Amino acid sequence: MDGADLAEARRLMVLGQLKPSGVSDARILDAMRVLPRERFLPPEAAARAYADVAVPLPGGRAMASPLTTARLVQLAAVRRDDRALVLAAGTGYGAALIAALHARVVAVEDDPMLLSLARAALPAVVAPGAVQLVEAPPRAGHAAGAPYDVIMIEGALPAIPRDIEEQLAEGGRLVTVLAPPDASARAVLVRRAGHSFTRTPAFDAPSWPAPAFAPRPAFAF
Repeated sequence: MDGADLAEARRLMVLGQLKPSGVSDARILDAMRVLPRERFLPPEAAARAYADVAVPLPGGRAMASPLTTARLVQLAAVRRDDRALVLAAGTGYGAALIAALHARVVAVEDDPMLLSLARAALPAVVAPGAVQLVEAPPRAGHAAGAPYDVIMIEGALPAIPRDIEEQLAEGGRLVTVLAPPDASARAVLVRRAGHSFTRTPAFDAPSWPAPAFAPRPAFAF
């Protein structure tokens, strides 16, 4: 696909997928209309960049569908100059979208192949310094940069580690997809007020598992 075809694919994604499904934040729609999602995928997967599906990535991972990403970022209510943390950031598309809303982003990923894609894609589409890539296990968050106004965990996880919730600033928002073993996957919004965290289910959101947050095996004695 040439540049004109890709621009048309982005336009149709916004009109046909995002707007009819409740994405109403004009900043997100404008950003996704121009952000080249295909750059964040391996070349062999680029043709599926604007389909309404999660796109498989190396290492058993996936890039969430455009709609899932847009709705999670909208749920986080990102504001200009927010300090944002993206965990299990993959190839960096979600981090780039949040940076396009004029937030300052720390993106944490530990898969070398996905990091190489992110390092190639991000400099071409975000302002210098807008996204700080950190190679580290996402399960620990990134306490060195805390507190954060926004935390987004990409992929589905069975439970949110309390250590990560504690990295929220007062009034901060955490968004992710929870997929407990005995329930369907749903996006959730966690808000911090003092030492309390309120959790609000938001919408059904099929999502690829985030291996970094899989339950740790129990030891038998």
